[in-house]
Amino acid sequence: MRFDVNCSILFTRLPLLERPAAARAVGFDAVEFWWPFDTAVPGDREVDAFVDAIGNAGVRLVGLNLVDDIPEGGRGLVGRPGDVQRFRDGLDVAVGIAGRLGCQALNALYGNNGEPELALENLALAARKAAAIDAVVLVEALNAYESPSYPLVSVKAATDVIEAVGEPNVRFLCDLYHLARMGEDLPAALAHPLTGHVQIADNPGRGRPGTGSLPLAGLLDGYEGWVGLEYKDPELDFDWIKEFVT
Repeated sequence: MRFDVNCSILFTRLPLLERPAAARAVGFDAVEFWWPFDTAVPGDREVDAFVDAIGNAGVRLVGLNLVDDIPEGGRGLVGRPGDVQRFRDGLDVAVGIAGRLGCQALNALYGNNGEPELALENLALAARKAAAIDAVVLVEALNAYESPSYPLVSVKAATDVIEAVGEPNVRFLCDLYHLARMGEDLPAALAHPLTGHVQIADNPGRGRPGTGSLPLAGLLDGYEGWVGLEYKDPELDFDWIKEFVT
């Protein structure tokens, strides 16, 4: 089992570009990020600074979200007619960064109240561009309690979209916190043939493992892929990992 730190939700007391080095300092060799810029098309210096922060820290970029509207209270741009150009411009930036850093997973948040046909078109485009750098595109199910306007709130809803896209490098992002909140079968989700990446947080509370009731050590036993730590923990206490390595 390999853990990577989501530096968009952990180490948040530090400036974003200092977080990869902070993750490395406590023993992690891989990170992932939500979209790390304020715009879909940041300047070259801003992109270079992000790439250098990861490279200089000596960590691997495992996952990167495509441009989204999370800072505006949204849940992605994939299916939003008014944001087609914004999404596609940001897609090119993300693929460029991923290619430079060897990142092989790009998370495309579906978006609230989007148009299904447009979403499939954008996901197919993203998949083709990702394939050129040997990467996959991830489609994530969220939970309806925190994201009531987001249409993909089950494994079936997300995997139905993946199958409808019809591209071989589109995979399911299995976030155990969101799925647990929706009462999903977590072992079945982990074992699903389309699962391409896993993220964890305990439930309830979205805190670090051990702060809730999810039996994460047992659930992940035998899983060999990357597991993204996408939880909230101002204390940055990683002692829980000992349970997974003993």
